[in-house]
Formats: sequence, structure tokens, C-alpha cells
Amino acid sequence: MEARAYLKFLRISPRKVKIVCDLIRGQDASTAVAYLRNTPKAASEPMLKLLNSAIANAETNHGLDREKLYVSTAVADPGPTLKRGMPRAKGSYNRILKRTTHLTIGVSERE
Repeated sequence: MEARAYLKFLRISPRKVKIVCDLIRGQDASTAVAYLRNTPKAASEPMLKLLNSAIANAETNHGLDREKLYVSTAVADPGPTLKRGMPRAKGSYNRILKRTTHLTIGVSERE
């Protein structure tokens, strides 16, 4: 049984979030929490909050044991891109793409 937690429209690029996802995927839940607390990335703070939510979902909704949990899925999918712009020289205009991320973390019980 897998318990999941979702975070949508995170205002960090998926490319940056995937680095932290790869760091915690497959780790024990307590180890993953320790990694996220000590990783100096902008994505680690919202991911720590989301991981704690997934652990709480596993305990509350599915009755899983906290000590046996591990991160089974950690996925960062691209969300909608906000298109902005900045005026440049000679009346031209450069596009600025502000990317968003949909984040999914799932925890399962190790057998």
C-alpha cells in the first residue's frame, strides 16, 4: 500500500526539483527527512513538508508503521509555465519563462 502526497504549482523549475527527488528516492523515510533538512537547495524545504505529509497520510489513512516506511516514488513533473517579458534595446522584447512544478511523493512499507 502506497500513501501519497501532492504539491501543485510549486514556483521552482522542475529541473532543479528533480535533483532533490533523485537524492531521496528509495531511501528510508527517516533518512530522507535528514537529507532534506541538510540539503542547501530551495526545493528541499517544500519537499520536506510534503514528505512529512505523505508519512502522516501513511500512518493515519493506511495504518502503516512509521519505522518501516521508505520513499517509493518522488516525481517532479512540469506544470504550466508563466510567460512574462522584459523590454530590451531598440524596442525589442525578451520572453521570460517562469516555470512551475507538480510534485508527487509516495511512501510504502518495506517488507
